[in-house]
Amino acid sequence: MRFDELYLWFLADPALPRYVGQLRLVEAGKGVSLQYGADWLTDGFPLSEDLPLTDIEQLPRWKGMAVGAVDDARPDRWGERVIQYLDKPARLSLMEYLYDAGDDRFGALGVSTSQAQYLPRTNGPLPQLEQAQELSEVVRKVDTKEPLSRVERQMLAAGGSFGGAKPKALIAIGGVQWMIKFFDGEPIDAPLIEHASMTLAALAGIRVAETRVVALVGEHAVAVRRYDREGARRVHCISAGTALRAETVSGREPELGYPSLAQLLRRAGVTEGDLSLRDMQELFRRMVFNILIDNTDDHEKNHALQVVAPRRQGRYRLAPAYDILPANSGQGHQEFVVGTDQRDSTLANAMSQCELFGYTRAQAAAEVVRVIGVIDGWREHFAACGVTISDLDTLAERIEGDALRGQRRAFKPSDYRARRSGNRRTRIPG
Repeated sequence: MRFDELYLWFLADPALPRYVGQLRLVEAGKGVSLQYGADWLTDGFPLSEDLPLTDIEQLPRWKGMAVGAVDDARPDRWGERVIQYLDKPARLSLMEYLYDAGDDRFGALGVSTSQAQYLPRTNGPLPQLEQAQELSEVVRKVDTKEPLSRVERQMLAAGGSFGGAKPKALIAIGGVQWMIKFFDGEPIDAPLIEHASMTLAALAGIRVAETRVVALVGEHAVAVRRYDREGARRVHCISAGTALRAETVSGREPELGYPSLAQLLRRAGVTEGDLSLRDMQELFRRMVFNILIDNTDDHEKNHALQVVAPRRQGRYRLAPAYDILPANSGQGHQEFVVGTDQRDSTLANAMSQCELFGYTRAQAAAEVVRVIGVIDGWREHFAACGVTISDLDTLAERIEGDALRGQRRAFKPSDYRARRSGNRRTRIPG
């Protein structure tokens, strides 16, 4: 089925969906626009900062993307692969991918064929935890392009088109939605190591999405509880890439990095109880932790914001951390900008703009020491999580290698005594 127009809905309360506006395929299929409906203009809010409440067709500023926050409602590579496998279309535009992602997509937006009522693509009930083994076999068949039975197709359609690059699906555990991520032929037990990394990050003062290990025949999967769901309610969320592009002047490339995201939180984060300051400072810890654990896959989609107060200036909270695990690549640079040396995976680079995270140099150095102390115990923690000696030895080649272990040992807080202009704790204005 081909679409040139569809309709966007807001589903914070799925029992009371609200019509947002019309989506239109533009530029010969190179993007998707949005025009707010009259009711949303009267009593809605900007879905992202580049989608103000104005009665015009708002066009995408980047080729091949949907406009603003709408782009986060589409599937990523794995979701597209599942859609292609199930529907076997001759060709799909971005508009079809938006629709085919179904009702359980990221965040609180939904896509409908009707302006009058919310009519999404429905895919049936989610698989249950006890079906995890069957679901893993279905995912494997998609990966190897094997045929599926009718029941297997139904199971895949219900939980298989969520975003991301690696094999995953949605699954229900005790009536709560989780994402389950499967082994993907990696040389190490990546699902188990992701659980170990996430729980280690929590020891470093990082709020992480809840994870649990799911034992399968001969391997593991890892289940990650959705942070964009609170009971029956859905939380409007946007990726860091969407948020940073939204504040970028048209015609310029966005600065996709930790310091820029910290400054966005300074400007538009929730201020009650110093939450925006706490989020900025936690973002610094995440950056340092990712560097030292060799998590170099920290791109713009692997950071997100919860839009908890959409009608206020202070609207954003840093979403819980997710997709944290060693890349085991030794590439020496992050995907997200770190500091003045751009993406270089060094503590010196992390410290180079620490004031932008609400720290003095001395405070930031103390946080680095704190994270180093946690990373120093990574092997014991991973072993306690069940990671094998073989996998521990493989990870140690990077984490205990000259580049990362050397940085941990060489870091000296005394090198970052307060400078004349930076000897007071940075506060959030207003």
